[in-house]
Amino acid sequence: MAAFDLEEQEQLATLKAWWEKWGNLITAIAVIFAVVVVGWRAWDYYQGSKASEAGAAYTTLIQGVERKDAQKVREASGAIAEKYSGTAYADLSALLAAQVQAETGDKASAKTKLQWAVDKANDPLLRDLARLRLAALLLDEKNFDGALKLLDTKPADAFRARYADLKGDVLSAQGKTDAAKLSYKEALDAIGTEREAQTLKSVVELKYDALGGAQ
Repeated sequence: MAAFDLEEQEQLATLKAWWEKWGNLITAIAVIFAVVVVGWRAWDYYQGSKASEAGAAYTTLIQGVERKDAQKVREASGAIAEKYSGTAYADLSALLAAQVQAETGDKASAKTKLQWAVDKANDPLLRDLARLRLAALLLDEKNFDGALKLLDTKPADAFRARYADLKGDVLSAQGKTDAAKLSYKEALDAIGTEREAQTLKSVVELKYDALGGAQ
């Protein structure tokens, strides 16, 4: 029994010495781990809450779009851009707001929204689409240089044909027939074989032929 007590005391002494050496480190690691876990869960909750709030704001925006309520659209899209700029809702709301504003005659606000999307949208494809729509508005205002500057940016393959087509429109409006034909030809070469693309192909072919491109 005495031998057992002695052995037990030696084990306790060894454990005590080990704890004195490593106990603070283990405690620190445990605290850090707990903080990380709690922080991660809090971040998940925060992100989920923000996404939910952004979704509700986007629903308000959609209601304004459906009713063509320019003021409601402007307020909702502004709130989304300010509070939830890091979400996909911000990208989509900017494009939708610009569409409504352009249709209701507020082209200045539409350009502002599109420029925001060009500069800050999270999705590269949406940035390309915003750039294309902004260039179209600038063409309507006869701001040819501004439109060409936007269209000179290389877009994703999905937008190559539309960029080249609109660039041809700008060059044609400037009276630069040869350059316009080259752009229309580039658009035709970039158009895919999908049935949806055939309408665009027919339109571009008409413009190309009108400039003598088929001769």
